[in-house]
Amino acid sequence: MTEAKLLFETYRIRLVEERIAAIYPSDRVQSPVHLSNGQEAIAVGLCANLSDNDLVFGTYRSHALYLAKGGDLRELMAELFGKVTGCTMGKGGSMHLAAKDVGVYGSSAIVASTIPHAVGAAYAASLRNSQQLVVCFFGEGATGTGVYHECLNFASIHQLPLLFVCEYNGLAIYSRTKDIQAFDIVAHANSYGIITSVEENGFDVTAVFSAARREIENIRSVGGPRLLLVHTCRYKEHVGPGDTTNEEYRPHSMLEEWKSKDPLIVNIDRLGKFKTEIEVEIDDAIKFAEDSAFPEVSELLKDIV
Repeated sequence: MTEAKLLFETYRIRLVEERIAAIYPSDRVQSPVHLSNGQEAIAVGLCANLSDNDLVFGTYRSHALYLAKGGDLRELMAELFGKVTGCTMGKGGSMHLAAKDVGVYGSSAIVASTIPHAVGAAYAASLRNSQQLVVCFFGEGATGTGVYHECLNFASIHQLPLLFVCEYNGLAIYSRTKDIQAFDIVAHANSYGIITSVEENGFDVTAVFSAARREIENIRSVGGPRLLLVHTCRYKEHVGPGDTTNEEYRPHSMLEEWKSKDPLIVNIDRLGKFKTEIEVEIDDAIKFAEDSAFPEVSELLKDIV
């Protein structure tokens, strides 16, 4: 994928989420939202290396992953509006997105809960020799859970075709990582025999694309699993459309330093030519959501197991 296309896809997600933030106070959005502003390059850079046959599992901050992997924008917006035409029929909301046809196998509001699902999917792919690669996205807060440690162990023992991707923004909700973790994520993964790499420039979609391509090609050719830790920064508060301004856990100067290197801010003149095209698509998706029906009461227990 060309640099221009990567930047376009990243900018598209930025504008989608800015619109979600703008309409959120109207109460048309029927669930809490966890926005990816600042972190979009990770999803785009990773997914640009994958096929529809490859599977991804994400966190509750999953709009970017859903769109980057090819999820339908209309269905995303309808899901946020709680409509039956949404990607999970209006039942999942912002935190529970899926698009099976393009390999988005789910996101969840529970921290670390999709990691074992990803490991299970990778195990199935290995047993079936399906040639599928599985990518699991999580924040560093998830690495302190027991299930994460168990999954590293299982994935290593069975040499699964799985890429663990840690979106490292220095925060677990509002707690600084250094205050809650006594271990180094990379060294810890290495202790399970998992090869790791780090990408410092998570704002740069081309850098993330190259780092991901290297790891994915190695998994396809040599076998896995591997872990890629990408340094990043979220611009909004943990949940909701507000800006992060709490100096106690993240100084404003740190946020501004990251933004000063963000291509979607620095190169806005270059990207501006795409804005009208993207805004038209967003307008269409919102109209689709507004015109769609809410689920009937009879749908309440459908597909529930």
